[in-house]
Amino acid sequence: MATPKVIVTIAPTSNFHGKAANPALPEQPDEIAASVYDCYNAGAALAHMHARDPNGVQTNSAGVFRQINNQVRAKCPIIIQNSIAPALAPGKHLNTAEQGLETLDANPEMCSLDMGIGVVCFPNGAEHYIAWTRSFLFRTAKMMQERGITPELEIFNNSQIDDAKMLIEKGLLKPPYSFSFVMGMNRVNQSAASWRPQTLMDYVSQLPPNSLFSTLGIGPMQHHATLQSLLLGGGVRVGFEDNINYRRGELAKSNAQLVERIAVVIRDLGFEPATPAEGREMLGMPALGSAQHIETRLKVA
Repeated sequence: MATPKVIVTIAPTSNFHGKAANPALPEQPDEIAASVYDCYNAGAALAHMHARDPNGVQTNSAGVFRQINNQVRAKCPIIIQNSIAPALAPGKHLNTAEQGLETLDANPEMCSLDMGIGVVCFPNGAEHYIAWTRSFLFRTAKMMQERGITPELEIFNNSQIDDAKMLIEKGLLKPPYSFSFVMGMNRVNQSAASWRPQTLMDYVSQLPPNSLFSTLGIGPMQHHATLQSLLLGGGVRVGFEDNINYRRGELAKSNAQLVERIAVVIRDLGFEPATPAEGREMLGMPALGSAQHIETRLKVA
């Protein structure tokens, strides 16, 4: 019998904290590409990207995302996923949901699709409304479909699974459907739920047929949430975007260190980290280098 495969996602950098939180956090394209390459060698099949400008300020610039994507691709065949989350740089700019869509113009294989309205709550008491409304979701899903970009549906609370089902009913998503359960972001996003075992089990029970899921945990909940995800048959996401520590009071040395730890657990459970090629097959995506792959189509065009 074939060994079950698990997609490990690495989220190497952050839309919130930077090097002040952990000096090992990569910010610039060359740093991100080097970190992703190390994570690929450690067992990651998919990389979820945010970006910063040359001054280290968060950005949705398609040009910066292209730099990151191109440098990552020059190093390894990992699945490239860009975030459409608006760049959040307190004191400089707080982008809108519409501005977040600029990252689509970098033509990644995948993009996140955040499945409901967000209210980001900053430590100074400021709040920022992100209008990921139902009409926004319908329009963005159609844009991704037309461009051949595979969406990953980011779920912050269980009502958003219902919106995902509406997208399916409207023919705006095709199976297999990829879900990412965001757990423990409730302190900084009013629309997000904390991690509890019962909550994650409930999410999984509501998934439509032909769905894959992955789970991420914020801060000290990262390892707990990803371990439960594995036990429920899902994938995992780790990395400095979600957690800068290896354990309480100890900064992680690198993103690869976090991938290495979860890869050990995956193998201890009798599974195996999926390769990028296996991950694309599981997600119903074109093979890298095939005529149907977005990067090939762009070269031909």
